[in-house]
Amino acid sequence: MKEEKTIKSEQIYKGKVVQLRVDTVSLPDGRTKIREIVVHPGAAAIVPLMDDGEKVLLVEQYRKAIESKTLEIPAGTLEEGESPEECARRELIEETGFQASKLDKLMEFYPSPGFSSEIIHIFVASGLKKVSDAEAELPIRFVRLNELLTKIRNGEIKDGKTAIGVLMV
Repeated sequence: MKEEKTIKSEQIYKGKVVQLRVDTVSLPDGRTKIREIVVHPGAAAIVPLMDDGEKVLLVEQYRKAIESKTLEIPAGTLEEGESPEECARRELIEETGFQASKLDKLMEFYPSPGFSSEIIHIFVASGLKKVSDAEAELPIRFVRLNELLTKIRNGEIKDGKTAIGVLMV
């Protein structure tokens, strides 16, 4: 495998969630190229399984980047110093009002390694208990696993972390 050597790195944007970095790299053949890198702190996503093992708790969100509503597993960005498991537990409560007695890591993956450093840690949550009477941050839905598989197959669910999480379960 041929690696690229960074010659110069410049941060051109620093936002609340992401940073944009432009790297000048040297290729093994001596040429130089520019790489635009989105720096992201990582995220945790949760597949919350109801006690019957047949239904998954999902959230509905409007996603500005695609100008559309999505049906997704709960997820969120890691805060500084927070472990992926801590993030998963926090996000599950914040987004749905449910807490899990058991949280098992399924996998981690890079959604877009061609231009982003983001890594998403996916967990399955069980032993769900409603812990907040306050309105959940997002509208929630309980959907049967077999129905979710159909939605993934027919393209109704296009969110990568949701498809991967459901397929892993």
